[in-house]
Amino acid sequence: MARKTTKKKQPKAIASTQSLSAFVKSICDIMRRSNCASALQYVPELTWILFLRILDAQEEKARDKAEAVGATFTPALASPYRWQDWAAPFSEKDDHLQTSDGKPYGWKRQELFAAGDGRLFDFINKELLPHLHGLDVDARTGLPNPSASRKQRIIGRIMTAVERVRVDSETNLRDILDKVHQIHIDHVDDTHFFTLSQVYEDLLLKMGEKNSDGGQFFTPREVIRAMVHTVDPEPGKTIYDPGCGTGGFLAIAYEHISRKLGQSAASLDIDTLKHDTFFGREKENLVFPIALANLVLHGIDQPNLWHGNTLTGRATYAALFEQAPKFFDYILTNPPFGGKEGKDAQKHFDFETSSTQVLFVQDILSELAPDGTCAIVLDEGLLFRTNESAFVETKRKLVDECDLWAIVSLPGGVFSTAGAGVKTNLLFFTKGRKTEKIWYYDLSGVKVGKKTPLTLAHFGFDMDGSVLADAQLPPKLVADWKEDEANAGKSFPSYAGLLLKRGTPQGESRYSWTVDFAARRAKAREEMQPLLDEAAAIKADVVDLKEQLKRLKKEKADKEALNAVDGQIREKEKAAKDIETKAADIDAAVFDLKAVNPNAVTKVDDRTPQQIIGSIEQQGRIVSEALGRLATLLTAE
Repeated sequence: MARKTTKKKQPKAIASTQSLSAFVKSICDIMRRSNCASALQYVPELTWILFLRILDAQEEKARDKAEAVGATFTPALASPYRWQDWAAPFSEKDDHLQTSDGKPYGWKRQELFAAGDGRLFDFINKELLPHLHGLDVDARTGLPNPSASRKQRIIGRIMTAVERVRVDSETNLRDILDKVHQIHIDHVDDTHFFTLSQVYEDLLLKMGEKNSDGGQFFTPREVIRAMVHTVDPEPGKTIYDPGCGTGGFLAIAYEHISRKLGQSAASLDIDTLKHDTFFGREKENLVFPIALANLVLHGIDQPNLWHGNTLTGRATYAALFEQAPKFFDYILTNPPFGGKEGKDAQKHFDFETSSTQVLFVQDILSELAPDGTCAIVLDEGLLFRTNESAFVETKRKLVDECDLWAIVSLPGGVFSTAGAGVKTNLLFFTKGRKTEKIWYYDLSGVKVGKKTPLTLAHFGFDMDGSVLADAQLPPKLVADWKEDEANAGKSFPSYAGLLLKRGTPQGESRYSWTVDFAARRAKAREEMQPLLDEAAAIKADVVDLKEQLKRLKKEKADKEALNAVDGQIREKEKAAKDIETKAADIDAAVFDLKAVNPNAVTKVDDRTPQQIIGSIEQQGRIVSEALGRLATLLTAE
């Protein structure tokens, strides 16, 4: 039976990202005075509240759509556990919305309010949360609920980390619910998801601010967008992040492809994009439900996320990842900086090391599909370290199996807002062909801070991923380039020389250069060969000496003769080993991939000591004269 329709009273419009952001900030202000002082407390609290609000709006929209075509609709949540029952504000006015079963919105909340203070908390903590947890896992057996739909599993996982309401006042909680309810269905449809998700990204940024202990979860979104725009993923391909954190790479890749599909995209294309495109793994218990909620808020209503340790392969929860393929067309990721893994993880890889990032690179190489492309953030140490076998061999495997076509050297302050001052680089590579040449782009000289972040313009992109012409670039950036042009004697770099996209001419400029990696390897082999030949000759001598020693022993030669030959063997073995070490060092040096800009302009002070002393004396006279004038003025007064 069709439900009763009533005139819908529209809430006050929240028309822009700025107004919605200010609106959400007012909600966070209430939370901060209600036992949720830090972002690590109020962001998870707002996450589940906001998620249930958006879920309710999505469910109502799906119900209306089903009823319009005469189809049946099975909701993920039933009364009284829907937002519209227990969280929506209640009113007795005639134009107040009604639920599908004919009750006024907020009826349960009003019932609890009438029962006395504390009853709303009791309902949420003792009824609602256990019900939501039980959608996925049976509380009695601890086993997955076999009758749960995919959406119910997602709800259960998002709510896993919520044991109770953190807000300590029902008055404040009702204020929060009222405000969240004003984020109306008109602001969470497909055309407004981008605005809402941007606001949610602002909240996640607060979790990643320095000293909030959330830095390992946050990658600056402009860096992510630059990586996504560079790779430019195609619709219909799979995208994967093996350490997805809050899901930033997947969410922004979704936005990027959605724009490419446009408004004319068929529903089949949209369903494939939302359900069969994005995959990720995340280890942290706090972050996994936030990642799920983040992707849902971006419009990916059925995220394929795996909860557990990617490097050990040990799953905490894998039910949402069952349809994941073995290989992925695109991998976009920022593995944790400076992490250490134990033997349990290391034994899964060919080149064992405790370095988390090195193991992640090996994992990516095993999961990247033939002709698949990866964009990854790596710290500088991994690029230049050649003193550990696992580092060298992992990079060797990378350049042997993939075309490492670009390395971008980022400024040192890019990750400072995430609590990490480590120097980082972006690597782009495609599997299936050996690395012949590597194009480098140096952004390390850009001054980055909280008020002057790295922007898409530094990579040559507009917000939507389109290419910026020189005339569209920020005047300050162009001015800096032109100054460097004069200093370096090189031509002003056209955008073609800066663009990262594959297939674009990647010329040399003040900020970019190409390394002929194949030639570097050939030169190293040429330098190594005489050493290897010398070591081989010495080893041949060792073989002869060992045969001689064997004969002397058989002939029962005197001890002095035996010791003399044995000494020669040990001496030659050491010499051969030393020579092989020199050859190995030459080989390892090939895999120092650190960006060292050959076009950098160094300003040299070529003044003589006498000129410098004269300059200091001149400045001293200027200061003395200024102080004298100031003293005269003060005396005159």
